[in-house]
Amino acid sequence: MADFGYKIQEDRQINYDSNDRTLFYFLKRVEPSISLCIGCGTCSATCTAGQFTQFDLHKIMLYVRRGEKVHIANEIKKCMLCGKCSLACPKGVNTRNIIFQTRKFLYSNK
Repeated sequence: MADFGYKIQEDRQINYDSNDRTLFYFLKRVEPSISLCIGCGTCSATCTAGQFTQFDLHKIMLYVRRGEKVHIANEIKKCMLCGKCSLACPKGVNTRNIIFQTRKFLYSNK
């Protein structure tokens, strides 16, 4: 086969229908302000843990909406629960409680 300098890449599609979104529905019930998140990234910009690690609360919120629990479990351990993200959120999303409730959900379902 001739080498054209490129190759077919692996499929990177995400099948959202196969993801388990029970965590998102749980959070919507215990912390309804999660529905107000517009994904502006202010929470990540003010995050103390994000200054010293690769922690990104914006990504966690995205993973919660997508139902990707494996990514959430790996990232959420880095949060220090300082609450600066909640104070900076322009929509008033209680991100600190979302992190707390997410940890509670993930550790209770192991």
